[in-house]
Amino acid sequence: MIRVMITDDHLIVREGLRLILETADGIELVGEAKDGAECLELVPNLNPNVILMDLQMLRMDGITAIEQLRKKYPQIAIVILTTYNEDDLMIRALQSGARGYLLKDSSRENLIDTIQAAAKGETLLKPEILARVLSPRSSGKVASAPSSISSLTERELEVLQLASHGERNKEIAYKLGITERTVKAHLQSIYQKFGVDSKAAAVAIAAQKGLLN
Repeated sequence: MIRVMITDDHLIVREGLRLILETADGIELVGEAKDGAECLELVPNLNPNVILMDLQMLRMDGITAIEQLRKKYPQIAIVILTTYNEDDLMIRALQSGARGYLLKDSSRENLIDTIQAAAKGETLLKPEILARVLSPRSSGKVASAPSSISSLTERELEVLQLASHGERNKEIAYKLGITERTVKAHLQSIYQKFGVDSKAAAVAIAAQKGLLN
């Protein structure tokens, strides 16, 4: 069972997600929080595998909560709950360690798929959403990547290119004719060079640096 926690300051959003998650196979909704501060308070007792995190909340925003969660509980996968008008915040959240993102009007299938991918340590990067996040008007809002970004190998660039189109590790391995274990090794090398710890953050930086087609 994947233990999921919801953090959002809108009751109607929490209720909608609750109705979906309580009827989903293999998922257990373990709790809800109305802001980042309450989330941090509840996490030790709830022990979630995945947290659905809103970005704009009053007492503590999502990005601050993500940064603290990544330091204290790096094993927890965080998925951003967002709207299209939060592009800049989304980029910051991905760089802070979020595994992926969901639009608040996402379908039930997309919600479940994203949670399952996050729980496995993967990220479902929907191309249409990624394109919006990484649009030219968002340039300049991403933190500078380490100088080692220029030392990416040709194979690492191929892995990143496929990842940017939403391919999972298994699909990347098949298309490149390598093993899934090798794909993971390439990703770890990319993370180290970029100074990040998620596929979403790596793709965000690569796109902003013009490394992706």
